[in-house]
Amino acid sequence: GTPYMVWSCVPLPSSSIPPQISEAFQKKVQNKIKDLLQQMEEGLKTADPHDFSTYTGWTGIALLYLQLHRVTCEASHLQRALDYVKRTLRILNGRKVTFLCGDAGPLAVAAVVHHRLKNQTESQECLTKLLQLQRGVVSTDSEMPDELLYGRAGYLYALLYVNKEIGPDTVDETTIARVVTAILESGKNMAKEEKKAEKCPLLYEWHKKQYVGAAHGLAGIYCMLMQPSAKVNQEVLSELVRPSVDYVRHKKFRSGNYPSSLSNETDRLVHWCHGAPGVVHMLIMAHKVFKDEKYLKDAVECGEVIWQRGLLRKGYGICHGTAGNAYSFLTLYQLTQEKKYLYRACKFAEWCLDYGTHGCRIPDRPYSLFEGMAGAIHYLSDLTQPESSCFPAFEL
Repeated sequence: GTPYMVWSCVPLPSSSIPPQISEAFQKKVQNKIKDLLQQMEEGLKTADPHDFSTYTGWTGIALLYLQLHRVTCEASHLQRALDYVKRTLRILNGRKVTFLCGDAGPLAVAAVVHHRLKNQTESQECLTKLLQLQRGVVSTDSEMPDELLYGRAGYLYALLYVNKEIGPDTVDETTIARVVTAILESGKNMAKEEKKAEKCPLLYEWHKKQYVGAAHGLAGIYCMLMQPSAKVNQEVLSELVRPSVDYVRHKKFRSGNYPSSLSNETDRLVHWCHGAPGVVHMLIMAHKVFKDEKYLKDAVECGEVIWQRGLLRKGYGICHGTAGNAYSFLTLYQLTQEKKYLYRACKFAEWCLDYGTHGCRIPDRPYSLFEGMAGAIHYLSDLTQPESSCFPAFEL
């Protein structure tokens, strides 16, 4: 019952055709993307010149333009992606290794951009540097965490990302296996130390806290381990990953939301980084890998929490904003093909179409991919092709 949505009523034989978003709404979204892009480009003139990260810096903007190129096939978007990613390669500092916050993000994105532009030599140079980062990642005595933002799972994502975008053997299986092993060993050790090996065979912490969500916590790490392209063997998935996922499932609040860390009793945060909007992706992966309906049931429950509580005053971004929460509807839609999720994704998009009018908090990096405007643009552009939408720097 809304003027923005028109579901295609098709005769039975073609019932597999997905419901359509009305042309009027599509047009509105496309116009808003143009408008926000202009604002973003203007705003970036005063952005931190040294922030090369995917999370808040230039690589995130390059990733947005790669996405716009994927959706529109406009060559100018690919050129913009190159401009931004070139900027990052001059200022890498080797301090962090992840896709979101470290050198791996710029190197992986640059490898992909150069590959698209058929600059094979440059692409290969970036890949070589990306692989050189593994030393610190696989070393067992390094103090490296395992989570997505600053840890091993974030480096693993970079490797899986280039294999998806460039070709399945771009990074060899042995390298991926070494990183996966380092993540598994770390999780097993922590589970033993905490005497939880029986209940939760893979346990992780960041800054002395056992976080649950996608950014710093268990959900994000388990998601990466369950990626088919990580090629974790079936036995490990069944005996280590699955019971750990179930352990997180049992921490669910009565509302259907999830705590920010295992010790936290407060049912407050509904963000991708902490709460149901991040955990839902773990549950969907578990459903795909283990083919068990209970994971889908819990994922659907997360969807209800996000629908009720997911329009955030914190902003429109991806990490802890409305756009990030809206991605869960697109992922649920892809899995179930239920119209209601596409409808909800559009209703959250409407909120983003009124960007800046809700009195939301202005993020520190207002134009960035994970905190600000670039993230909302990324989400809106994914809504134009919901069947192939993909949460940036997280889904594959």
